Amino acid sequence: MRQFLLFFCIILVGLVFTARLFYLQLYSSQSNNLYEDNAIRKVYDYPKRGFVYDRKGKLLVANQPSYDVMVIPREVEPLDTLEFCNLLKINKEEFIKKYNKAKHYSPRLPSVFISHMSKEDYAILQEKMRKYVGFYIQKRSLRQYETTIGANVLGDIGEVNNSNIKKDPYYKMGDLIGKNGVEISYEKILRGRKGIKFIQKDRFNRNLGPYKEGKFDTIPEQGKDVTITIDAELQAYGELLMRNKRGGIIALEPSTGEILAMISAPTYNPNDLVGRKRSKNFTKLHRDTIAKPLFNRSLSGVYEPGSPFKLMNALIALQEGVLSPEERITCNRGLKYGNSFMKCHCSNHIVRNDMITGIQKSCNAYFATAYRRILDKYENASIGIDKWSTHAKSFGLGNFLNNDLDVGQKGRIPNRAYYKNLYPKTFRTTYTISNAIGQGEVATTPIQLANMTAAIANRGYYFTPHIIKSIEGEKLPRKYTTPKYTTINKQHFETVIEGMLRVYENGTAKYVKVKDIEICGKTGTVENFVKIDSVRTQLTDHSIFVAFAPKNNPKIALAVFVENGYFGSRFAAKIASLMIEKHIKGAITRTDLEHWIRTHSLENEYAKPQSGEPFNINEKTQLQVIPLD
Repeated sequence: MRQFLLFFCIILVGLVFTARLFYLQLYSSQSNNLYEDNAIRKVYDYPKRGFVYDRKGKLLVANQPSYDVMVIPREVEPLDTLEFCNLLKINKEEFIKKYNKAKHYSPRLPSVFISHMSKEDYAILQEKMRKYVGFYIQKRSLRQYETTIGANVLGDIGEVNNSNIKKDPYYKMGDLIGKNGVEISYEKILRGRKGIKFIQKDRFNRNLGPYKEGKFDTIPEQGKDVTITIDAELQAYGELLMRNKRGGIIALEPSTGEILAMISAPTYNPNDLVGRKRSKNFTKLHRDTIAKPLFNRSLSGVYEPGSPFKLMNALIALQEGVLSPEERITCNRGLKYGNSFMKCHCSNHIVRNDMITGIQKSCNAYFATAYRRILDKYENASIGIDKWSTHAKSFGLGNFLNNDLDVGQKGRIPNRAYYKNLYPKTFRTTYTISNAIGQGEVATTPIQLANMTAAIANRGYYFTPHIIKSIEGEKLPRKYTTPKYTTINKQHFETVIEGMLRVYENGTAKYVKVKDIEICGKTGTVENFVKIDSVRTQLTDHSIFVAFAPKNNPKIALAVFVENGYFGSRFAAKIASLMIEKHIKGAITRTDLEHWIRTHSLENEYAKPQSGEPFNINEKTQLQVIPLD
């Protein structure tokens, strides 16, 4: 038995050695192991990134040549550091810092030492590179923005970090990757695939030529071109109107969900984040914690929606059968409930509003009554608010829209579970009455309100908002072409839409009408509270407006938020009307509105002391909320 065991062990050891020799002979020469061979130099060939066009075929993003100085630390020989630093336009301390960083990354793998050299610097350095062993120049392309607009849309590219490399082994230190906007959303499509050349070296570290005659070399695959849904002309116009203001605009095409314009103000020139100046400019933008130009307000700005949310409560009331379009609700300059009173501005005397005039006049008493009836329809208000929440969320509110944009916020549509901590035992409708008029605990983003408006324009459905229109050689994902239906029946929308039309004809937006265009809209004014030194402080209200046009077969739906912009019709409604006319007519006839917006700045408002944390809406009193539309 022992003889067989010894024989078996000898055979097993022999097989192990044979397998190892087989592996070394056959697989060690394969390309996946060439990366570990110190006698072979790896040179990457970077592809050109795909171009980006707007919906009309205008080129927005192209490429320009760039040159990086690469280093392989273990191959570096003694050199004239001062001369080399002068050529690279850096000092000795920076040289040591960069060298140590490269060495820490890998002594034997190449990494970027100096990135984004200009043609002129490259021409001077190229002639002397032979003197600096261990360094070489690698060509790649940088972005070239053919426009000064849409920085938050287009995004930018920058060097990968350790997190990027861990997530995707495709990237190596010094590679470039999309950082935000379209560049990050469609990174894998735009980047293409880099090629690689394996160069055989001799024992003196000299290049002998392609390894195995280039058998394992690969050629780069150029990135695919993409066309985005943005209308560059409309985008530029929106950014012009939002100069010296802060806020966000989202404009959608209701029939497709395509984003026509995505404005976040203040903004910046996308060319500022290209090349060697990128780091300095990014730091400057990032440190501006007051204006926050890098913060995409149109996607991530969370605001109470104010009176535009009354449209949602009207639809839910109709669907739940607690109000008819014709029923009139009395407004005596507001609504008394219990020992509290919600003021209203719709009239200075007692009036009785139906749903259309309630929307037209933005009557707080009408919509507070509608909200109470929705919740009180059921055996208790807890069930009622869950039903209410489900309806609202079917419009894409209170959650991510599952779009192709790299940032965004969920917003908030509260339900009973949300209020459990505030009201653990008893829950009454009047505790949350401010939700009736789009304040209280309701919170939305501009893109969510624009999407809600598109769903109303479509009479009950919407398409997931998206920024991509077409990809070279590919089809759009079905989620962008499949309609999503709300919980509200189609027949209930006409009454609400008629009320929105009346807002323009004889309501809060009557002074911003545009000839020959039937615009349906809703103004909103939202109280603006922050905590300054732990004190609840009220600042100038936010100006909000939602609209779509034309009334039938709508071509555009949008939401406009202007921070500290006073009441809704003062800034937001004017901007919305101009954006609609620009898109539908291609030219502006209301030059008076345009002149007013362009010459009226809110910089004085923003210069007032207003640093502090946004006020926690859970802490504020639910009484006496008075949005002035």
